[in-house]
Amino acid sequence: MSSQAAGAFSPAAPSSDSPSHTPLHALHLRRGARMVPFAGYAMPLHYPAGLLKEHLHTRAAAGFFDVSHMGQIALAPRSGTVEDAARALEASIPIDILGLGIDRQRYGFLTDASGGILDDLMVARLADRLHVVVNAANKAADLAHLRAQLPDTVEITPLPQALIALQGPKAAEVLARLAPEVEAMRFMDVREVAILGAPCLVSRSGYTGEDGFEIAVPEDRAEAVAEAILAAPEVLPVGLGARDSLRLEAGLPLHGADIDPGTSPVEAGLAWAISPARRRGGARPGGFPGADRILAEMAEGPARRRVGLRPEGRAPVRAEAPLFAEEVGGAVVGRVTSGGFGPSLGAPVAMGFLPTGLTPPGTRVFAEVRGQRLAATVTPLPFVPAGFKRG
Repeated sequence: MSSQAAGAFSPAAPSSDSPSHTPLHALHLRRGARMVPFAGYAMPLHYPAGLLKEHLHTRAAAGFFDVSHMGQIALAPRSGTVEDAARALEASIPIDILGLGIDRQRYGFLTDASGGILDDLMVARLADRLHVVVNAANKAADLAHLRAQLPDTVEITPLPQALIALQGPKAAEVLARLAPEVEAMRFMDVREVAILGAPCLVSRSGYTGEDGFEIAVPEDRAEAVAEAILAAPEVLPVGLGARDSLRLEAGLPLHGADIDPGTSPVEAGLAWAISPARRRGGARPGGFPGADRILAEMAEGPARRRVGLRPEGRAPVRAEAPLFAEEVGGAVVGRVTSGGFGPSLGAPVAMGFLPTGLTPPGTRVFAEVRGQRLAATVTPLPFVPAGFKRG
C-alpha cells in the first residue's frame, strides 16, 4: 500500500516487462505526474497538487481522469439485430440487457458457475451494438470469457480507444462548452457526440459518486480532447490515488479487493443490479451462470455481507485487517477489503465482510492493526451521498 494512496489501491510491483502506455502518457509527463505501474500500464498516481487536493477538488468542482487502461469491447450482431446480441449476452450475465433502452447504460457483472463475480462492468445499448467497459486487470480474461460464452452470431471486437472520465459537480458545465448536447443527459444516458470534431461515445456515469461523464475517444484525438477539457479553470487532473479514495467514500466496490470470484453479488450488496425480470418470478428468471446460488441467496439471505465501517480515532484500517466481534479474544469473524482516509470526511473509512448477524448499522466490531484491536462501527454505504443527475 503506497503512503500516497487511500483505500484498496496499491501500485503493482515492478515487472521486468515494460508497462504499456495510454494515449495520454505524454500529457501526464508534461503535467508532472508521478507514474506507477498498474494493471500492465504506466498510470499517474498523483500530480503535483497531491492526492488530498485532487480528491477535494473533484468533490467541489471537476476532476479529470485517464482511464484508458480499462477494456472496451463492442458486441455487434453478425446477422439479425442488436436485440439478438442483447439476448445472447443476457444468457451469460444476471443483468436485464433486453430491457435496456437504446442509448442507456447499466451496471452489471460476469458470474461463474458457483455464483462468484468474475468481473463487474458497464453495458451500454446503442442502436447497432452493445458497448461493454470492463476492468483493466481482467480485460483479456473477460474477452476470452465472452468469446467462449457468446454464439458466433455475435461479433466481439476489442476497441483500441482512449477513455477519459470527467467527474464532479461542475463536470456538466465544463463538457457542455465542448458538446452542448451532454447537458441534457441524465445518469446512465449514453450519446454519440462530436468533441472537437472527434466521434466520441459519452456516458453520464463514473466511479466517484459524483455527477460526471466517461468519454471514449479515438486514440489519435485523445490528447486534443483531454487538453481542451483540462484548459477549463474548474478542472484538475487526478491520479489513481484520489480515484480510489473517491470510490471508497462512495461505497463502490473494487474488483480484486471487495469483490472477486469468491464473492457473490448478494454478499457484495449488489443484488440491486439484478433487475426483477431476471429474479425468481420475473419474466426471464435465472438462466445465467451461478443462478442457483444467487437466486437462493436473494430469497434466503447470504451468510455474510459487505458493509461500511467507520473506525474510531484517526488511524486508517487497511485492506486485509481481520475483524473480531470482541475487543479481547474470540475468533476472526470477517476482514477489511478496502480502507484508508476519507478526505471529504476528515476521518478513516473502510469496507469489509461480516457475518449477517453483525451487519446492522451501529454494530461495533474490532479491526486488528499492528497487533492492537481498534473499534469500528458498521455504517450504511455510501459514506458520502451520491451526486448523480437522476432527473
